[in-house]
Amino acid sequence: MIKKQWVLAVAVLAVAFVTVAFVQARGDDATAPGTEVAYGPEGQPVAFPHNVHAGAEAGQYQIECMYCHFSAERSPSAGIPPVSSCMGCHAYVAGQGPDGGPAPEILKVRGFWDRGEPIPWNRIYKVADHVQFPHMRHISAGVDCTACHGQVQEMGVIQQVQQPLTMGWCLTCHLEMGASRDCTVCHY
Repeated sequence: MIKKQWVLAVAVLAVAFVTVAFVQARGDDATAPGTEVAYGPEGQPVAFPHNVHAGAEAGQYQIECMYCHFSAERSPSAGIPPVSSCMGCHAYVAGQGPDGGPAPEILKVRGFWDRGEPIPWNRIYKVADHVQFPHMRHISAGVDCTACHGQVQEMGVIQQVQQPLTMGWCLTCHLEMGASRDCTVCHY
């Protein structure tokens, strides 16, 4: 009788591990069967040029990541800046569009401001639902934003960099940095 219980327990665990591996491999973000949630730069409401705002090249503004993503230092989420952060500059800076008039993307930002609406950004980065990525711990450990997000200061409209946000990639980083590999660090 005990042998049958062990076999059943091992079978249940095997099915659970295969299911978790399958879901993680798919990057399953669907909320219902057949429903896809798109993450990426396509269809952003404003083509925000990180290379102009965060760029390190001469003539660009070199704004620190934390100015816009202010909650990254104290929250699990980096946060998306409110329109008021954008308007802190763009109430005075109209930019210049290709026709010599105001920049079309800045006009879009001003439109959201005038209507009192938040900018409905599409998410770019997403870890699996069973994973926690506490930004504040990584920032306090001195991990540079570019380690995960790539060289955003060189990107026009941001896009997810080539490395997959997988457990293997994160574990490799934790090993290289001497960070904890305890399961409860990311899975809680």
